[in-house]
Amino acid sequence: MLQRMGTERSRVAVAVGRRLKGAGDAILGRLFVSLFRAIRLLDRRRTANLAAFVTRNVGRLLKEHRIGRANVAAAFPEKSPAEIEAILLGAWDNLGRVAAEFAHIDRLKILDPAQPGPPDIVYDEFTLNRFHALRLDGKPALIFASHLANWELPALAAVAHGLDAAILYRRPNIASADRIIQDMRAVKMGTLIPAGRDAPLKLAEALKNGLHVGMLVDQYLTNGVEVTFFGRKTRANPMLARLLRQIECPIHGVRVIRLPGHRFRAELSEEVKPVRDADGQIDIQGTMQAVTSVIEGWIREYPDQWLWLHRRWR
Repeated sequence: MLQRMGTERSRVAVAVGRRLKGAGDAILGRLFVSLFRAIRLLDRRRTANLAAFVTRNVGRLLKEHRIGRANVAAAFPEKSPAEIEAILLGAWDNLGRVAAEFAHIDRLKILDPAQPGPPDIVYDEFTLNRFHALRLDGKPALIFASHLANWELPALAAVAHGLDAAILYRRPNIASADRIIQDMRAVKMGTLIPAGRDAPLKLAEALKNGLHVGMLVDQYLTNGVEVTFFGRKTRANPMLARLLRQIECPIHGVRVIRLPGHRFRAELSEEVKPVRDADGQIDIQGTMQAVTSVIEGWIREYPDQWLWLHRRWR
């Protein structure tokens, strides 16, 4: 009898906990939607400046700042404490700007001679030619990006250049936030595929249908393959290389660099050649190392624009 009573109490506690969590998520969702709509009414540049000011000053008080300091110091042992701090403050500044800019992402203008007004996102002739070649070659492609500058914009640039794209993204835990983010991204980012157990199947299907599949690949994955990043061992998500083993196609990297005056420059890399094993098969670890090395080169150029604040090495 006592055991049944204890079991019943546990069930009640679980049910109450779920209801409280649901109520909390609903409140947070309404707050997010209200804040999002309010930011869209404000000037993008002023809002980004304000958000950057807040994250620079609040971020240094958080544990993520200590994580970031250790990451930067290990990646750049030759840099002084003042230089390391400057990189970290740049990372916090960038993070605040990314958050503020997302509410205006569908309004950003990509360089187009046929459209009036100054562009927000520019590119050079090499990138333009590579985008055109990808669009016209009749092949699918795998396109990787990293958490550099505004990491939402590479998908925007690809679709603006006529690529049929399928983008892997991580869903927020709050349903109402997920809906508004999906609606915003869907305007100019192609097909959205949420991360999850069935994501590899959906991405493979997209490649089979000739789409250009994009994903962020610079975060730590516990069950990932071992790679060397800034001279230290870490683990990378092997999904890109595994997809390549199923459907062979070109690999390119795309990055967006933050410029003065609230502008950006998009760059599409040359094709990144996969590594093969002795039997000619795609080498998963070797290919992810090749991709990781490209990303390291990007970050070395613009270290204050990368997200140092997560545990990339464990």
